[in-house]
Amino acid sequence: MPPPSPLRLVRNRVYLPWVPIPEGRLVDLPGRGSTYVTDTAGPSPDSPTVVLLHALGCTGLLTWFPVIARLARKHRVVTLDQRWHGQGIRSDDFSLHDCADDVAALVEVLGLDEVVVAGYSMGGVVAQRVWRQHPAIVSGLVLCSTADRFQGSVAERVFFTGMGASMLGLREMSRSRTATRAARVAAGAVDLQPNDIQDWALGEFRSTSPWAIGQALAALGRHHSRPWLSRIDVPTAVVVTTSDRVVPTERQVGLARAIRGATMHEVDSGHAACVLESEKFVPAFLEAVGTVNARRRDFAQRRA
Repeated sequence: MPPPSPLRLVRNRVYLPWVPIPEGRLVDLPGRGSTYVTDTAGPSPDSPTVVLLHALGCTGLLTWFPVIARLARKHRVVTLDQRWHGQGIRSDDFSLHDCADDVAALVEVLGLDEVVVAGYSMGGVVAQRVWRQHPAIVSGLVLCSTADRFQGSVAERVFFTGMGASMLGLREMSRSRTATRAARVAAGAVDLQPNDIQDWALGEFRSTSPWAIGQALAALGRHHSRPWLSRIDVPTAVVVTTSDRVVPTERQVGLARAIRGATMHEVDSGHAACVLESEKFVPAFLEAVGTVNARRRDFAQRRA
């Protein structure tokens, strides 16, 4: 008997909520490249904007599809595929610094004013860097299931050192036409109007290459924001996944405590809560966004 297909395993073992998948488009960021963007209008032109940044190995939609419709009841909601993920920008190297600059470029192209930047796992790291590199465009942060560093133990240091050395040896693959063509074909095959949510999710996951995941992991291993976290001066909420085996809970709590005035919103779930336990994650995330928005008025007065 042949082994079960990945799609059958997903269908049998994983429950995914069926929600409408918003349509998107490729947006050119001048001088940087093009990336896939969804832009869901809020109830009015004056609705606050939330930019959602996805997790490692995912796409903007795959990380955030369970929350978009509910968040759009009060907000304009924007997602994008980050570099070498999904239909994101292809570049010689993967850099968290460049990912943050891409977000700022998209904010400018879409004509947005100050935005709340929300990130999950790797996206939370990029969100921190967006504030660091472009504080003028950020009016609030929501950091989910993430940390200020990923080399807190000896085992982690050994892992990320080895990952960095391995990815350095594979840098030339990023310039390979074959690798680029294969990634674009995989990303272009994604069906954005699926009849089967598991089929769609598997296609989104396959649109990111293992090379890209390795490069992003190596970049995460070099991230360390603790020296400047205390200078974050915008309303910030940290969503903590309390059963997380990828980013230890104590490290998430430490992130929240390092940011002055940050609020914590706990979710009794693991690292994939945004999708696999969205019934727990979505309410906590909406609460976190609401808290940040409620505090933005006071921040605007202080800034003025």
